[in-house]
Amino acid sequence: MHIPDGFLNTATVATTMVISAGGVGVAARMAGKEMEEKKVPLMGVLGAFVFAGQMLNFPIGIGTSGHLVGAALMSILLGPWSAALVMSLVIIIQCFIFQDGGLLALGANILNMSLIASFSSYFIYRLSGRAFGHLPRGNLIGVFLAAWSSVVLASAACALELGFSGVVPLGVALPAITGVHALIGIGEGLITAVVISFVRAVRPDLIKSRVEMVR
Repeated sequence: MHIPDGFLNTATVATTMVISAGGVGVAARMAGKEMEEKKVPLMGVLGAFVFAGQMLNFPIGIGTSGHLVGAALMSILLGPWSAALVMSLVIIIQCFIFQDGGLLALGANILNMSLIASFSSYFIYRLSGRAFGHLPRGNLIGVFLAAWSSVVLASAACALELGFSGVVPLGVALPAITGVHALIGIGEGLITAVVISFVRAVRPDLIKSRVEMVR
C-alpha cells in the first residue's frame, strides 16, 4: 500500500500533503493533551513492533503478499490521536531510511495508513463494542473487524488516489486493490486479535482502560 513516487499527479500530491500535514499537527496536539507518563513507553514499544511487523510479508496467493499495517492495534491500545501520530512517524522513517514509499507520495501514504486506518479502526471498534459487548469473545470480534476494515478502507483511499491521478481507471483500481486487501485484512485482523489477546493476558489494565473510553 506504500505508493512510490511517479504514480500521483500534482493535484493529488498537493491535496494529500495538506490534509496529512494538518491531520498530523492536530494529532500531535491532541495526543499531547491526553498524554500520560505510562503511555510513552507503550507508544515506543508499539511503534517498534509495527515498524518491524511491516517489514515481514505473509503470502495470500500466487505472487501476492501482505504485511501488517498496525493502525488498528495502536488505536485500540493508545486511542486514535496517539495512534495516528506514531503511525505517521513509522511511515516517515520508512520513507527516508528504507525508501518504502515515495517522498512526494508521503502525504498520501500518511493519509491512508495513518489517519484513515487509525480513525476508521477506532470508530469501528467502538461500534462493535456496543454491538458485541466487551466480554473477551465479543471484544475480539470487534478487534478483528476494526483491523480488517482499516486495511480495506485505507486501500480504497489508495485506489481513489491512483484513479484520480490517471494511473489506472478507477473502475479497475478500486475493486482490484480493495479485493486484494480484503484478503490481507484477514491476516491483519488475526494478528491484531492475537496481540490483543496476549495483552489482555499480561496487562488487562490496558484493555480495560480502552474499553472504558469506548463506552
